[in-house]
Amino acid sequence: MGIADSGVVHAGQAAPDLLIAGAGVAGLWLTVKAARAGLSVMLVERGNPGGGASGGFLGALMPHSPERWNGKKDFQFRALVDLEDEVARLESETGAYCGYRRVGRLLPLTSERARTAELARVGEAQLNWGDAFRYEVKHTAEIDNWPDILAAPHGTVHETLSARISPPGLLGALLTSIAMMPNVDLRLETSVVEVSPAGRTATLSDGSVVSYGHVALANGVDAFPLIARAAGLPSQSLGSGVKGQAALLDARTYPDLPVVYEDGLYVIAHENGHVAVGSTSERDYDDPTGTDEALDLVIKRARRLCPVIKHAPVIRRWAGVRPRAIGRDPMLGPVPGAPGVLAMAGGFKISFGIAHRMADVLVSGITGTQGPETPASFSVEHHAAKAAGKTSTG
Repeated sequence: MGIADSGVVHAGQAAPDLLIAGAGVAGLWLTVKAARAGLSVMLVERGNPGGGASGGFLGALMPHSPERWNGKKDFQFRALVDLEDEVARLESETGAYCGYRRVGRLLPLTSERARTAELARVGEAQLNWGDAFRYEVKHTAEIDNWPDILAAPHGTVHETLSARISPPGLLGALLTSIAMMPNVDLRLETSVVEVSPAGRTATLSDGSVVSYGHVALANGVDAFPLIARAAGLPSQSLGSGVKGQAALLDARTYPDLPVVYEDGLYVIAHENGHVAVGSTSERDYDDPTGTDEALDLVIKRARRLCPVIKHAPVIRRWAGVRPRAIGRDPMLGPVPGAPGVLAMAGGFKISFGIAHRMADVLVSGITGTQGPETPASFSVEHHAAKAAGKTSTG
């Protein structure tokens, strides 16, 4: 099979080993990993690849806090460590540039209580992250106005695990890789509207019916009702969308500046002197892709936090809806009671850092090879139990 812009499945055409719904960062990584493993893949996307929640420009790759270590934090940590080599391989194979750099992260400390809490995390970071990365509490910010010293009266945390990547760069590299693979069939302007596990078929929005060996539902917010129906659950029970807004500024800064993070606010220096700031987390919204005064407030906060960008002009504004599973953790793995149906949804804010490892999990399950260990909290069963508990309590 080759790459086509769109089309229907003709009688007699071989069923793909893996049908993937959604060409965001998760679906694209899964396509690349599955094709590398020798599987035939059909990837369907209702719009442009990366045009949904993956289409922004923040690209923050930050770990969870190092204390109270659990399976989710370990999964993310290993993914963040592995991503550097994954990106290097992708760039080598395609000649594309992903804008990846392990720049670390600064967290301003605004109280003595916060400083004390962070000091307690230093030992936990060394225990759980090992010696390759540092987690240090500093008395003052080390870079002028990044952040403003007044924004960090009790010092800063400086950790060296965090990185950043260019979302458009990574998506472009993944698409270039896919274009080089003869065992991938890309179908644009169509989407999976229903799956029938008993017959291992999926109905597409263009009216075609596709037989499959496995189907992976990686199409963002749209995956939740498909997964729920396949599992025999209420359609809207497993997750919802959270709108996020971000801006890109032409700050003419150095690209090796660490990510600055404070109470939901990200300030991220990218290549070409650009700085991305964000983001909002809006549960209620009327326009899923429109930007408004909520973003204006984020930009003002970012300018106060990092005066380096105080007068930098805004060159792009973005909004999109990110998928948040009801159990908060990503949703990954087989859908119970639905043979051949796989979930790959709910990455929310951490998808860019873990999607490649999520893909490894699904591919290993299909091929019967050894793959990464998956936390129980990622399972569809875990999320379904959360949904049932929420329903029973109102």
